Amino acid sequence: MSRRRKRAITGGETHRDRTPLRILHCPAMVGGNPQGLARAERELGLESHAVSLVKTWPWYETVEALVESGAGIARIELARWKLLRRAFRDYDVIHFNAGKSIMPMRVWKHPEMPRRRSLLNTIARRLYNLYAGLLELRDVRWLKRAGKGIAVTFQGSDARQGDFCRDRFEVNAARGEGAALFPPGEDLIKRRRIRKFAENADCIYALNPDLLHVLPDGAKFLPYSHIDMREWTPVRGPADANEPRLVVHAPSRQGIKGTRFIRDAVERLQTEGFPLEFVLAEELPHVQVMDLFARADLIIDQLLIGWYGAVAVEGMALGKPVICYIREGDLHFIPSQMREQLPIINANPETVYDVLRQWILAPQEELIRRGEQGRAYVEAWHDPLKAAEQLKLDYEAMTREP
Repeated sequence: MSRRRKRAITGGETHRDRTPLRILHCPAMVGGNPQGLARAERELGLESHAVSLVKTWPWYETVEALVESGAGIARIELARWKLLRRAFRDYDVIHFNAGKSIMPMRVWKHPEMPRRRSLLNTIARRLYNLYAGLLELRDVRWLKRAGKGIAVTFQGSDARQGDFCRDRFEVNAARGEGAALFPPGEDLIKRRRIRKFAENADCIYALNPDLLHVLPDGAKFLPYSHIDMREWTPVRGPADANEPRLVVHAPSRQGIKGTRFIRDAVERLQTEGFPLEFVLAEELPHVQVMDLFARADLIIDQLLIGWYGAVAVEGMALGKPVICYIREGDLHFIPSQMREQLPIINANPETVYDVLRQWILAPQEELIRRGEQGRAYVEAWHDPLKAAEQLKLDYEAMTREP
């Protein structure tokens, strides 16, 4: 009998009596959202930790990485089982991230992968998938049965499904270049994973409102909470209005972000003689991207997904105007005041040329004003402490004894 159930029967100590609650965020990954939440939760008095199996993103200081990048599969799997043991032993709530759990996930071959693969790699992948297939997401149920509170946050393509996007949305990331990232069969896998979480999770969150179309009823929108605004100072662009406007685009995946449409619009404007300098900040260290953002006049996030990402939040935190495609049909999932205050400059593949032309010709004062609106918006809606306060209430509810 679990200690939690035994306490309920004997009238002993409850989760509410034990303070603070102990929270494990895993896996902590690129984007920084679980790390930001864990740090904010600690400020609220919770014992909260963000843990990653492998250290791959050194600028996220709040992450505990169990093995170094490049570690062998045996060390990684040993660390995985040790982390599961810690989850059972040391924590009250397990907050999973990106639709993943502690247990391994099967590795699927995407169409963009090279056709020629060594026989050894093919055999190794099949053996790993056999091992992972036996364990995938089983720890979610094990931890739930042990009396742990279970939460999961879906970030984007971990839940976003190509067939749904193509059927429902005129502008979407699952056509054209982005189609390769939504291979046939993977939509079914995503739906199965969502269903398994729905069977066991106490709370399900989404960082992008379009995901709530495919997540279970009761799933909640959770704004990005990865940066501490006390550490971010707004930076104004060049004071000389006669300087060419510096436009920066930092895609994680060009096909999903609509980079082709952005480059076409930029090249057309430059050919026509408009004062425009464009930087594609791709595969650069985070500190270099932030340096480019600090010097930018405009930041373009993405044109296909229908919502903005962590890049846009960071740009607005620096006081920069951000261009991004916002899908009106998804906005009923977010708070009404958030909709009213949204400062994003809306553009899609068909309108990005006109929108970009308008804003590179706009007075410097207008760029500054929109940047100030963005900064105020991030302070109001992307404060990790505010998100952590809501999560704390959810954690307390899911760990309350019957």
